[in-house]
Amino acid sequence: MPTNEQRREAAKRKLERQLTRRAQRARKRKQLTIAGSILAVVAVVAGGALVYVLTKSDGSVAVKCEYPASPPSQPAAKKVDPPSTDGVKKSDDTYDVTMDTSQGPIGLVLDNSKSPCTVNSFLSLVKQNYFDGTTCHRLTNSAQLKVLQCGDPSGTGAGGPGYSFADEYPISKDPTAMVVGDYKRGTLAMANAGPDTNGSQFFLVFGDTDLPPDYTKFGTIDEAGLQTLDKIAAGGITPGDRGPEDGKPVLPVDVKTVVKN
Repeated sequence: MPTNEQRREAAKRKLERQLTRRAQRARKRKQLTIAGSILAVVAVVAGGALVYVLTKSDGSVAVKCEYPASPPSQPAAKKVDPPSTDGVKKSDDTYDVTMDTSQGPIGLVLDNSKSPCTVNSFLSLVKQNYFDGTTCHRLTNSAQLKVLQCGDPSGTGAGGPGYSFADEYPISKDPTAMVVGDYKRGTLAMANAGPDTNGSQFFLVFGDTDLPPDYTKFGTIDEAGLQTLDKIAAGGITPGDRGPEDGKPVLPVDVKTVVKN
């Protein structure tokens, strides 16, 4: 039978073994936690690097564009295919386009950062030579409105490509939003017949214009183009139904070609 001294020694050794095992388990847990933390940090850094590279190399956001067909009562003024909706992206890219007209060149810079669906449509029409051989049918030179309107193969102001698309910048879908039109000299914008009725007609602003923010802006006009527009405006207007300051330009503006540079 063990003596009390022996029992105390056995209990002491058992306690020491328990403390040793607890210390070992604690060290192991600490090592695993640190290792896991390092792994998590590496994963986050790697993931962040991957996102950064993708963002830096592309910097764009996919957008959904729709180009529904116009009703039968509004056939295309010139047969054309609707724009592709695959891979349309909103990005900081710009596209240079040149209108070669009978009055001189008009250079355009399309801004894809605010109106990507509009830019996509315009470039599609350019690629299909839709604007070639058309006429800029309307010139307005009043105190509030200084624009040349183009993009209708019929030359009547009623023609379009056979499809339409929704408004973009600066139009707000929030009726309570305070939005300013700001159609300054050098602005390129879409003409329309009401909300979300964009087609192929566009206008070129040669003087600061007072309009509500109901017309999609999608680019600017270069300096040479503004000089051409000034020449057209100085040539005068053949008055139409809207008065002496609104009608066809006296100097015919025949669009020979529109090409992406």
